[in-house]
Amino acid sequence: MAGEGREGAPSRGHLDNGLNLMVAPAMAVAAMFSVQLGSGLSKPMMAELGPIGTTTIRLAWAALLLTLIVRPRLGQYGRRQWLAALLLGLAMTATAIFYFLSLQRIPLGLASAIEFLGPLGVAAAGMRRWHHLIWPVLAAIGIGLLVRDDHGWTVDPVGAGFAVLAGCGWASYILASKGVGRVFAGHDGLAMSFLLATLASLPFGFGELRGTLTVTAGLQMAGLAILVPLLPFALEMSALRRLSTRSFGVLMSAEPAIGAVIGLVVLGEFLSLLQCLGIACVTAASIGAVLESGSDGH
Repeated sequence: MAGEGREGAPSRGHLDNGLNLMVAPAMAVAAMFSVQLGSGLSKPMMAELGPIGTTTIRLAWAALLLTLIVRPRLGQYGRRQWLAALLLGLAMTATAIFYFLSLQRIPLGLASAIEFLGPLGVAAAGMRRWHHLIWPVLAAIGIGLLVRDDHGWTVDPVGAGFAVLAGCGWASYILASKGVGRVFAGHDGLAMSFLLATLASLPFGFGELRGTLTVTAGLQMAGLAILVPLLPFALEMSALRRLSTRSFGVLMSAEPAIGAVIGLVVLGEFLSLLQCLGIACVTAASIGAVLESGSDGH
C-alpha cells in the first residue's frame, strides 16, 4: 500500500503526525511554565525598574541574544516580512506591558486567568463542531473559579482592566505568530519581531529606566529574559507551526492554573478550595484540547 514500507507498518507521515501531536503540546506546556516562572521572579524587579522599564530591558536582552544566535539578514526581507514582524513585535510589547501593569495590582494567578480571555476568544472563534465548545466552556468555568476566593470576587478593577488588555495583546500575538511563521524561515521572524518590539517599548520604558537601571539589575534581567520572553516565544512559535490556532488557543487554557501554582510556590499566594477546583477544570480542558488536536487536520 502506498505510504507504507511494508504491510501493516505505519507510514512515515503517520509517525511524523504522531510525533507532532506529542512534541507540540510539550512545547506549549514548557513555554507556559517558563512564562509564569519568569513573571513570578520578575515581580520583585518591577518595584525597582517599574513595569514598563522591566518589559523594555527584557525585550532588549531577548532581542540581543536572539539576534546573535539567528543573525537575521536585515537587508534581504521584503515588505510582507517586515509587516508581519512589526505586527508580532507590537503584539509582544502590548501583551508584556499590560500584563506587568496588572501584576502590580492583582496576584499572578488572577492576572493569568483574566489574560486568558484573549486566547480563549481565539479558540472559540475557530470552533467548527458544536462538541468542541466543551473545552473553552470548561476552561471558562475554571477561570471563573480561579478569580474567586473564600470571600468572593477579588478583582481590582484597574488591574483587571490591564489584564484584559494583555489578553487582547495575547490574542493578537497568536494570530500574528501564524503570519510570521508563514513568511519567515527558522527563527528569523522571531528575531526581527523582538528587535521591533524593543524599539516600540523604548519610548515608554526610557522614563522608568533612567536613574534606576544598575549593572546588577541589568544582569539579572538578562537571565530573566531567557525565561520570559525568549524561550517561551521560541517554543510557542514552534508549537504554532505544528498546531492549528484553535488547538493552540485551547491548549494554553492551562496557563492560569500554572500561574496559580507558580504564584503559590514563588510568591506565597495561597489558593482557596474553589481556586483548586478551577485548576482541575482548566487542566481537564487542556487535556481535552490535546486529544482533539488530531481532528484538526494537522
